[in-house]
Amino acid sequence: MSRVLIIATDGFEQSELTGPRDALQQAGFETVIASPKAGEIKGWQHTDWGDSVGVDKTLDEVEVGSYDALVLPGGQMNPDNLRLEPRAIELIKGFVMARKPVAAICHGPWLLAEADVLDGRKVTSWPSIRTDLRNAGAEVVDEEVVVDGNLITSRKPADIPAFAKAIIAALQEGMAVSAEI
Repeated sequence: MSRVLIIATDGFEQSELTGPRDALQQAGFETVIASPKAGEIKGWQHTDWGDSVGVDKTLDEVEVGSYDALVLPGGQMNPDNLRLEPRAIELIKGFVMARKPVAAICHGPWLLAEADVLDGRKVTSWPSIRTDLRNAGAEVVDEEVVVDGNLITSRKPADIPAFAKAIIAALQEGMAVSAEI
């Protein structure tokens, strides 16, 4: 069974964590939520605090080699706080370098800019961070979901079905390639 790491902290956009997580689990993939702190992290639901989710592991307890893909939910606070976590950035770089699927939605691509992995890549995001992504060397487009190699990006909660479908397809392609080897 493929394992998918989801990195988040307090202030993640509720639907952008639970939507992809639930779709991945329904497709038969194991998901693991990692955060800088143990216990629970609190989501953001539109304009106020949402539900909490349990943290399975701290960032220091996870390694790139134990997972097949990485998901980075948005929300404005979540990626902005994670940008200050060296271990989060190190993990993101590791997934990109290992050519494993890295999926980021809404404000989540901020973390890709912080990890310096966007030069020459095509991505999408929430409108307010597009200049940051361009400044990091990305070609930014306004599309529901963009797949550029191992990077998968989407703009907003309404894009979650297409975003989740793209993640699942990337994992299934990876499983097919592994089976052929």
